[in-house]
Order: sequence, then structure tokens, then C-alpha cells
Amino acid sequence: MKNLFIILLALIAFTGCKQKSKLDDKVAAVASSSTATVAEADAPKVKFEKEIYDFGVITQGEKVQFDFKFKNTGKTPLIITDATATCGCTVPEYPKTPIKPGEEGLIKVVFDSAGKIGMQDKQVTIFSNANPEADKLHLVGEVKEKK
Repeated sequence: MKNLFIILLALIAFTGCKQKSKLDDKVAAVASSSTATVAEADAPKVKFEKEIYDFGVITQGEKVQFDFKFKNTGKTPLIITDATATCGCTVPEYPKTPIKPGEEGLIKVVFDSAGKIGMQDKQVTIFSNANPEADKLHLVGEVKEKK
């Protein structure tokens, strides 16, 4: 009876391992298909009109807004997945829908100078399916102390 129990337990364990293996294969297949990259020649490409915006001299507490214009010069749709700033004082807004080849778009960036003083270089990193997949934009200028 004890041997039968051990054999049954071993059989269940081997069956469980086999099912897990099939599941692992499916997960790996889905992961590889979702991360498949487009050939470099066909990849979307982002061309910004301007990557650095100099807002000059402002007074502490003022807000600066600039729209970075870009064009997809590649051969496939551009998908922007994220835009992050170096601090919470700078907020980027980006298009959530794909930008077709030849189309243009805007990335709106707002910098709030409250609590800031001196020379500023606020960087926004744009992540997309383009080649290269990350672009850096800058808002630069000087914040004078409010009197």
C-alpha cells in the first residue's frame, strides 16, 4: 500500500511538471511575439523641430509651457509609451495614439518655477518604439528670485 501511494504521488508530480512546462512554453511564445522588433530600416523615427527650448529669464513662480513638435520620418507607426521628467516641477503630455509615417505630433511640457532659483535644465525623456527608443528634450533658462 505504501509503495502504491509513493508511485501515485510521483505520477502526480511528473504530470504537474509536464503541464507547467507547456505553460512556460506558451508564456515564452507570447513574450517573444510581443517584444518582436521591427527591422531598423522600417522602424519609426522621430525628428524633433527643436530639442532644446531656452525660456530665457523668468521670475520665481512663473510657469513656462512649450510644445515640442515632431514628425515620424520612419516607415511604421510611432507609439510613444512614456514621457518622464527629471523632477515633479516639469510635466510632459504626449500623444496616446500612434503617429503614422509622415504625420506630426506635439509633446507639451510645462515647467513650474515655484521654489526654483538660478539656472535650470529640465530634461524630459521620451520612450517609444522608434529607433533610438529614447529621446531627450530640454527646457533651459534662468529663474530669478521673486522680490
